[in-house]
Amino acid sequence: ELAVLLQDGVVTDDYVLDNTPKLLSTLRQCNVVLRWTMLHRNARSKKVRDVLSVGLSPDKLLRLLLKTAQLEFKLSELLKSLLATKQARWNAAKKECHERISELAMYFSGDQVLTRGTKDARLQAWFSNLAGEVEKLSHEDATVAGRKMQQLSAALQDVEEFHQVETNSHVKHFLQDARALLKQMVRTVNVKEGMLVTLAAVSDLSFAFDIISDYVDLMHALIRTDPSSVLLLRATFLKLASVLDLPLVRIMQAGSDDLSSVAEYYSSQLVAFVRQVLEVVPVNVFLILNDIIALQAKAQLEIPSKIDKATLAQYALLDDRYALAKATHQVSVFAEGVLAMERTLMGVVEVDPKQLLTEGICKELVRQITMSLHGILIFPTGKIADFERRLEEVRKNLDAFRRSFEYISDYINIFGLKIWQEQLTRIVNFAVEQECNVFLKKKIHAFESAFQSEAVPLPLLPPTDDQSVTFIGRVTRELLLQTDPSRLLYLEAHAGWFDRAGKDLVGIRTLSLLHQAIGTAGLRGIDQTLSFLILSQLRSLLRFYRRQVGEGLKMLFPDLQAELNPSSTLPNNAALLYQGAFQRTAPLWPSVATAVSRIGQAQLLRRQMASELNFSAKLDSPTLAQALEAMNEALLNDILLHYRNPEVHPYPSDEKKLLPTLAPYLDSMGLSCPMLKIYLTTEPMDGIALFLMLFAVAQLTNYTLDPALNLLVPKEKNGLDSAAITVGILTVLKQFHSSHTQKFVAYLLQYVRCQVVVCARDPKAKALPQEVSKVLALLKCMSKFSPSVVPRALIYQHLPPFLFDRTPR
Repeated sequence: ELAVLLQDGVVTDDYVLDNTPKLLSTLRQCNVVLRWTMLHRNARSKKVRDVLSVGLSPDKLLRLLLKTAQLEFKLSELLKSLLATKQARWNAAKKECHERISELAMYFSGDQVLTRGTKDARLQAWFSNLAGEVEKLSHEDATVAGRKMQQLSAALQDVEEFHQVETNSHVKHFLQDARALLKQMVRTVNVKEGMLVTLAAVSDLSFAFDIISDYVDLMHALIRTDPSSVLLLRATFLKLASVLDLPLVRIMQAGSDDLSSVAEYYSSQLVAFVRQVLEVVPVNVFLILNDIIALQAKAQLEIPSKIDKATLAQYALLDDRYALAKATHQVSVFAEGVLAMERTLMGVVEVDPKQLLTEGICKELVRQITMSLHGILIFPTGKIADFERRLEEVRKNLDAFRRSFEYISDYINIFGLKIWQEQLTRIVNFAVEQECNVFLKKKIHAFESAFQSEAVPLPLLPPTDDQSVTFIGRVTRELLLQTDPSRLLYLEAHAGWFDRAGKDLVGIRTLSLLHQAIGTAGLRGIDQTLSFLILSQLRSLLRFYRRQVGEGLKMLFPDLQAELNPSSTLPNNAALLYQGAFQRTAPLWPSVATAVSRIGQAQLLRRQMASELNFSAKLDSPTLAQALEAMNEALLNDILLHYRNPEVHPYPSDEKKLLPTLAPYLDSMGLSCPMLKIYLTTEPMDGIALFLMLFAVAQLTNYTLDPALNLLVPKEKNGLDSAAITVGILTVLKQFHSSHTQKFVAYLLQYVRCQVVVCARDPKAKALPQEVSKVLALLKCMSKFSPSVVPRALIYQHLPPFLFDRTPR
């Protein structure tokens, strides 16, 4: 019976007006069966459950639920439409009925053309009186109006027996029309709000709020076999919304302020159930997407812009293209069912089917990308070959996935590339946030994350090692391992790390491969993780300084500073003074060297990543890169003018948030300089410049100056890379006022001048001591890495240019 009623063209306005009691009776029987069966299938008695399992199967019960809900939805919509147009339909029928009866009165008046032979004063008066009665009818009192219209219809039927009427087919036709209009008015006036109330009571499904989840798997199976059945599910979701009726009615009667919160809670539960049911669509879309990925990887389906006529047959690949078209059609069919649904109000929350489809696809996309990154980016061997091999595997995997996802995006009406970039950025940012918790006092739990979402949750996967929480941590630590300053040397000319045998291990190639594998978002994520690592090492170093120097050697540095100041002069007994300072501070340097080298190593990696991002941006987005460069330069010029003349040139307004808005774009384009970053603020430390100067000179004894490489090379096999030490010292100095850097350079060059004077007094000396050459090489390296922090002009203030420039560069 439901199948017949749900056929197109059966349940119409006229059918509802004539058969509303019958339809309500049918729906009542269906709901009784549903309620009794669904509840008793969850009975405690096993015997009852066994009896029911033999009868109506869950699949048939689900189909009964879907069809019942669909019929209720259609009837509800028609009744709402009839109620909304009740006044207009009543007035139109009443007007037309009045006109028909008035025309009959005029017909029997004999005054019209061709009606003189039909003149009958009594019929004329009777029809005129009848027209007046019709005009007096009102739909406000349905009972009185119904009885009156029944009497009028009976009178019109009786008048047909009159001889003047019976022999005139034209008059009989008018009478039949008038009776039909009166009948329509009777049906219209009988449409009442109570019908919707009755329908709502009959279709109540609140009893199934907990047990409906047992049928989710059956709904998924139904959608897989027939994607168009999603349209039936919409009516079921609306039927389930009746769960709101009972609690809200009682709350409204009590006049409680909790009405909105309770409505939002139940509405959110309903929306979550809708998402749970419809998530089978994106799951199946991605299953088909895997086939599309395999097809596109197997065959060269992309056609170049120009091909030779002789090779045209090679691009035909009819079987592969047919398989691709078939898979694409399956994807579009799945999406079509969801997109055909209209916006639906679930309680107090409006559900947009397109948004649900997009969220479902984003959820599955996030899961697939996360699983790929988590499963592939594992580095058990610690070898650079394995590291690059896994990066290449990720690159191929995600690139094929992205191309196929972009291909199907047009067929499911979504912005594929935009969604891909947004979700990949979310995944990386979430991974960075969780990875950096180890550096934070106040941890950010996964459920508190700003990147977490209830609609598109980010999966939490167990860590694969004891050090890293996510794939970002594993990649970062592997990069640090592969550029370990105790094994490799950084050569600025080649922008890469080399082993002691001169073999290029990590450089532009590796960073480019990393960029291709995890994208710009991934590189930025690693960059942020390195920033937290640098911050952690800086804090540890400053704590060490306060503990060892501020407490253990609190008299050494003030006394030494008093002897060395002013730095423009040479101290008395310089050799003994420096020798005593080096001996007393020697136990400090192993720990300091480790921290400074780690800081420098991370900074060098950040420089390389910024260079890779900048190069890639200029190739892929030259217009955007140039616009950002121009904007950055203009903004810096405005800030510079402000500090030169604050009264005339104001500082960029904080209200417009120009600087914080622009900074992420500059970081993504690699336009920021890691060497100029200030990672922390701390109270002034008067002895930090002298402390770093003694550390630098003490470390130089572990290096020799290689004229071929023009580099300070460690003497020992496991010695630390001089570039990492140099950049580490520069980074520490940048955290303090520039006066500390000036003091550091002044103390270093004061030491150089002392050595030059000692050498000049020695008649056997034929060249500058190695200590001098190494210090000058260190300063040149600093000036090369960060010319704004250690400019040559600063060096020339304390050392003649000819002496500084004569040493190997």
